[in-house]
Amino acid sequence: MNQLLLDLSAVLLLALGLRGLAKLRTARMANGLAALAIGLAVVGLLVSQGLAGWPWMLGGLAVGGGIGVVLALRVPMTAMPETVALFNGCGGMASLLVALGAVGLPGPMGLLATVSVLASVLVGSITFSGSLVAMAKLQEWLDTPAWTQRQARHAVNITLALACLACCVVVVQGQPWGLAPLTVLALLLGIGLTLPIGGADMPVVISLLNSYSGVAAAAAGFVVGSALLIVAGAMVGAAGLILTQVMCTAMNRSLTSVLFGGALGASAGAGSGEKKEAESYGRITSCSAEECAMALEQAERVVFVPGYGLAVAQAQHSLRELARLLEGHGVEVSYAIHPVAGRMPGHMNVLLAEADVPYDQLVEMDVINPEFPRTDVVIVLGANDVVNPQAKNDPSSPLFGMPVLEVDQARSVYVVKRGLGAGYAGIKNGLFELPQTAMVFGDAKAVLNGLITELRGLGVGKKALAAV
Repeated sequence: MNQLLLDLSAVLLLALGLRGLAKLRTARMANGLAALAIGLAVVGLLVSQGLAGWPWMLGGLAVGGGIGVVLALRVPMTAMPETVALFNGCGGMASLLVALGAVGLPGPMGLLATVSVLASVLVGSITFSGSLVAMAKLQEWLDTPAWTQRQARHAVNITLALACLACCVVVVQGQPWGLAPLTVLALLLGIGLTLPIGGADMPVVISLLNSYSGVAAAAAGFVVGSALLIVAGAMVGAAGLILTQVMCTAMNRSLTSVLFGGALGASAGAGSGEKKEAESYGRITSCSAEECAMALEQAERVVFVPGYGLAVAQAQHSLRELARLLEGHGVEVSYAIHPVAGRMPGHMNVLLAEADVPYDQLVEMDVINPEFPRTDVVIVLGANDVVNPQAKNDPSSPLFGMPVLEVDQARSVYVVKRGLGAGYAGIKNGLFELPQTAMVFGDAKAVLNGLITELRGLGVGKKALAAV
């Protein structure tokens, strides 16, 4: 009875935690509730086992918790997508190890337990290896090989999938040795499925791998008879699938095209790619921070568009200070959030929440787009593909059809970038050549700090001292 109450309490807390993650205001508390739920689940497991093996469990909690604390304190915001991918992989590996460990338990395994083990091994292995590939690509340790863009890759993946199915049949027929080749083949399949996917599709891949980790956990729950694992895995799996669909809709791409089509942005390069893009532009207007500050000082409505460059520069706090300065001057300020800005779902929301940006100032794409024609100044901070007008008017562009932030409709647009390098999709941005666009070259944090200094020099600081 005590275990049942603990499990029910853990499930309830986990459900409340997942619900709270839907809003920035409650996200921190929701994380705490989810952590408490997992703690109760561990206590319930210890109680059900008569506290057997508790030193090992406490040791594992200490090691894993210590690593988690170090990562939470030391991982920069720019590395958060890679960290999420790594955590997804750890979830898949945990489910894989639980399933393999259950095979060694005494007593025969029924059909349900066998199928659950196979599902956990298969999905867990794919999640683990696929997440490591995603992390390596996000970290730019790994490029998309040219051969993965050929149709032959489908034959390789289909062969691996059929071989995995054959191993599953062998195990169901009472031959547990089939788990070893199944694990290896599933790991290779995870690599084969993730390796061809381009960088611009990474938000979709991360949310899908998150769903996979939930499915693997639910399967592991059936293996060990844990109601909490089953419920938690099912919720995470369903939430991941919903988020994946949201990401696909935001990019106007089907999940099939992401997984089996061409790798959007796969050819994007660093260094030489920047030079190539810089040479391909015609008319480019650049300006100083002083000129941009003068436009901000005269504006009535300003919209900031955060992108990955803002995260790289760790400039979210400088942006918040600039916004407060403008608000104290009577300027209406908001932030345009594209669903796939950054390198993971919600990347910009998390980044701005760290700087205490009010939640009601974060405006989604569908809501903010009709407002751009009446916007005086738009400041684009490191965003590229999500503001590219070629997605609307160039059928030959790989981005064509993808909904973007229509900043080109604003009266003035200032793009803060280090140079004219391409975004993650690796293509030219037509926004840079528009007559109402001016480039402010430099590190986002340095530019924002320069704008703050210039605005205070124009007298804005005296009027907004209390706000700052």
